[in-house]
Amino acid sequence: MDIFGSIQLDQILKATMVLFAVVDIFGSIPIIIKVKERSGEIHPGRVTIVSSILMILFLIGGEQLLGLFGVNIQSFAVAGSIILFLMAMEMILGIELFKEQKKPGKSASIVPLAFPIIAGAGSMTSLISLHAEYEMSNILIAIIINMFVVYVVLKLTRRIERLLGLGGIAILKKVFGIVLLAIAIKLFASNVVHLIS
Repeated sequence: MDIFGSIQLDQILKATMVLFAVVDIFGSIPIIIKVKERSGEIHPGRVTIVSSILMILFLIGGEQLLGLFGVNIQSFAVAGSIILFLMAMEMILGIELFKEQKKPGKSASIVPLAFPIIAGAGSMTSLISLHAEYEMSNILIAIIINMFVVYVVLKLTRRIERLLGLGGIAILKKVFGIVLLAIAIKLFASNVVHLIS
């Protein structure tokens, strides 16, 4: 497997933009703040490292990795969509479903930030699709660029929270909750068909 293939700027740019749109870290700011409220703190470095490892491992042997557990990519995507759906309902209705996240600890911000928000079913599926078109080295660079952006956003969460205020955060939670719900439904619908058939 040639991991260090030819570096092509156009491939890096395209892969970066695809992953940026799928990860949508700016759209996840309300979720980040929500997790911060529950766990008391977010560990930007830890979340970024775990997300990077998951995405790189999945890029190198995603389908094979899932195959070890007897899980195909469609099942993985459907599972991820259900988690995203429940999180969206929390944001829209103001209810609490993931009660275990209230307990602070080192892993409190890993789930759901590292998975399924950053390195979730959408990004995993995108990586497999990108791998079919682009050199792995270019996708790896795209992952690193996106993870740098993720780290910066996570690091500046407190400033963003102060800038938006309680009213702004409440509005963003509702708006992005609906967006997240739509993404979850789309992800579910596009993959459950393959499972049924």
